[in-house]
Parts: sequence; C-alpha cells; structure tokens
Amino acid sequence: MTGPLLFIGDSITDAGRRTDPEGLGDGYVRRVAESFAQRGDQREIVNRGISGDRIGDLRDRWETDVLALAPSTLSVYVGINDTWRRFDHGVVTEAEHFEAVYRGMLEEAVAGSAPRLVLVEPFLTPVRDEQHEWLGDLEGKRDAVAALASAFQAAFVPLHRILTNAAAHHGPEAIAADGVHPTPLGSELIAEAWEAAEGSIDR
Repeated sequence: MTGPLLFIGDSITDAGRRTDPEGLGDGYVRRVAESFAQRGDQREIVNRGISGDRIGDLRDRWETDVLALAPSTLSVYVGINDTWRRFDHGVVTEAEHFEAVYRGMLEEAVAGSAPRLVLVEPFLTPVRDEQHEWLGDLEGKRDAVAALASAFQAAFVPLHRILTNAAAHHGPEAIAADGVHPTPLGSELIAEAWEAAEGSIDR
C-alpha cells in the first residue's frame, strides 16, 4: 500500500489545518491539493504543520507524525521560527545544530519508508526595519536545507529567492503581511514553486 504525500512544518504549512474539516488549511498545501485534483492526481495528502514549530519540535513529533505514517513523499518546511525566536525570545538555534537534527530526521525517514523528499527553503520578506537583521541568521538555515537537499538527492524549493524576487515586484507586504506568514498571493507562489520542484523527482 502506497503511503501518503505528507507535509510537515510550521505555521506556513499548518495554515489553519487543525480547524479545517478537510485537514488541509488554507495555505499552500490546499493549493497543491486543488491543483492535484484538477489534473486527476489522486494521491492522499496529509498536512502535519503546527504553528510555531522549530526544528526541535519536529524532532519531538517525528515518530508519530512522520515515521508512523510511512509517507511515499515527504515535504519538510521549517526554519523561520528557529530564526525568529532568536530575536524575540533570545532562544538561539545555531545552523550546525539545525542541520544535524534535520539530517537525523531525514535519515530515519529514508530508513523507514524511503520517501521521495521535498525540502523547502525558509523565507523572509522583511516588512520592518529590524527584520533585516534576521536575514543573516536565516541564511545559515537556508544553506543547511540546500546542503541536505543535495546530500539526500531531494527536490529543493528555493523559496527565499523566489519570494524575494516577487516582493521586489509586488512589495513585501503583498507576499507576507508580517514578512513571514504568506498572503493568498504568497501561498500561491509557494504552491507553484513546490509543484515545480516536486515534479522534477523521478517517481
């Protein structure tokens, strides 16, 4: 039996899925699901995003929310909260620790159900002056995700570049009103970028 397409991450993946009867939320995961339905792709889609999660939170629920579901495709999208908490609560997640924990989780998933992997780069489109300071910290997490995508031969979604370019055209608030949580336009751009990357993986 083929496992689901599983999305796991923070609020950008969650997007209200825990109060949505369909469990998809109203963000990029729903847009991917709608796109799949339109073209007759009947894969089961499961959303396991939880708002506020950092890499350690994913680690804590990896067994129940990922390994137990034996996904055939696994999409991971995490990192912005590991940066954000540094600046609002003084909780530091060094890039090396972020990468090591992330690597361990991917190794467990591969050893379990050997899913096709899609790794999404965390993004930030600063809308407040102080958010520009976040970019240096986020860069380490972005580099870690890119390195892991290469190491695991995963599809890589270069979201920061894509949304930074879109913000230059539309304005950052049009992509994410607070710089982090995507607007409908931002969610649509994420879904498009995700589908383009996922479509590049051999089935």
